[in-house]
Amino acid sequence: MQTRNESTPSEGPNLIRALGTGAALAAVIGNVIGSGIFLKPGIIAAQGGDFRLILAAWVLGGLVCILGALCFAELAVMLPHAGGVYVYLREAYGRPVAFLFGWNEFLFNRPGSIGALSVAFIGAMSNMMGWEVTGFQEALLALILISSMAWVNVLGVVWGGRVQSATTLVKASFLGIMALLPFGMLLFTGTGLNFGNYQSTLAQPPDGDFMARFGLVLLGVMWAYNGWHGITPVAEEVKNPQKNIPLALFGGVGILIVLYLSANIAYHGVLSMQEMAAAGEHAAETMVSSLLGPLGAALMAAVIMCSTFGGINSNLLLAPRVAFAMGRDRVLFPQLGRVHPSYRTPAIAICIQALMAAVLVVVSGVLIEVLKWEKSIFNMLTDFVIFAASIFYVLAVIGVLVLRRKHPEWPRSYRTLGYPVVPLLYVGFYTWFLGQVYLGKTFEANAGLLMIACGLPAYYGWQSWMARRKRQ
Repeated sequence: MQTRNESTPSEGPNLIRALGTGAALAAVIGNVIGSGIFLKPGIIAAQGGDFRLILAAWVLGGLVCILGALCFAELAVMLPHAGGVYVYLREAYGRPVAFLFGWNEFLFNRPGSIGALSVAFIGAMSNMMGWEVTGFQEALLALILISSMAWVNVLGVVWGGRVQSATTLVKASFLGIMALLPFGMLLFTGTGLNFGNYQSTLAQPPDGDFMARFGLVLLGVMWAYNGWHGITPVAEEVKNPQKNIPLALFGGVGILIVLYLSANIAYHGVLSMQEMAAAGEHAAETMVSSLLGPLGAALMAAVIMCSTFGGINSNLLLAPRVAFAMGRDRVLFPQLGRVHPSYRTPAIAICIQALMAAVLVVVSGVLIEVLKWEKSIFNMLTDFVIFAASIFYVLAVIGVLVLRRKHPEWPRSYRTLGYPVVPLLYVGFYTWFLGQVYLGKTFEANAGLLMIACGLPAYYGWQSWMARRKRQ
């Protein structure tokens, strides 16, 4: 098995440590603030129907991310190499398990995230411009967007980092302003906030018992928080990783929790539960437009565009580093592990990642159109992504326990606070959560399991083929 000191290539150009503290923090915050906090609250309202339940889910989701950050910080500082979770799983369980994560992340999860964000971007743009776009036009525009962002990230990690920092600053600032807007209007105009909305419920209660509803609400919440570990795939390109990675993880997650709770308090203070549910994916726009009129709706659409744009960029900045690590390990095509001699980026991995995102957008659109499903491309992709990704997040956190016993000699400048209770709490939550998701979203869960399972014949087939090539 490859050890922690064998993770960098010995030939050809290497990645460079070009991301400082600000870029590392932006990678966490920008990778998380994409579409979830703007597009999911209305859907969550329809599934939860009670503000207390919904707020509890956002608090619990944030606490779980803190538990995960405490564990991932130890792994990232100990193994500051490109690939993040792939590297942790490889060292804890071996290459087959790591391959399954990389296979799923590179070919399905991250492309699913990119596809969902690109569709959300086009939706916000069409709303702002007053366009009526067909499913074909939506997919075509999403493909153009994905291709453009892939090219930016091929040009260099510094360019990708600058785009990330700029878009993160804009969307985090506006999210904070949006959360304060209703309270500011109440203070100066006496309107804008109705405290009675926090007690409102749906006229027709959602289906299922409390725990089933809570599980479905958490599915949307965890999509909004998804990506909190976003700095780990580019750990090899972070300056002073022992300091900057934990700072980015803890600082980023803390800022996100404050922003997300504040935004939800604002949403539900302005709109009743019935209005939130009726707004669906446009709750943020509905809330701001009710306060500021048509100008507010246009402004909100622009912010959603900026936010999803930054989310697409972060996925194309971070995710190809997983395929890069797999190619470097030669568990997948070695070409993926090559660094462009001029741009010093994993250009081939970035381009294939973008291609897979484009394929998923087209396939999802065709399935919805042909099978007449009453769901959006955005929701189908996000539900699929969260279930499949969560399985590997759990395995990575268990890896903290495994590597403590397997490699106690490895230096750990940071050790998980509250060990072993913290990782066990994280694992316990996700065991329950995955069970609830499977019961509530059986199709998406089975699709995720099938995609993961397909990685096994791919891995062993690749190993057999490589072995035959060596014998020739």
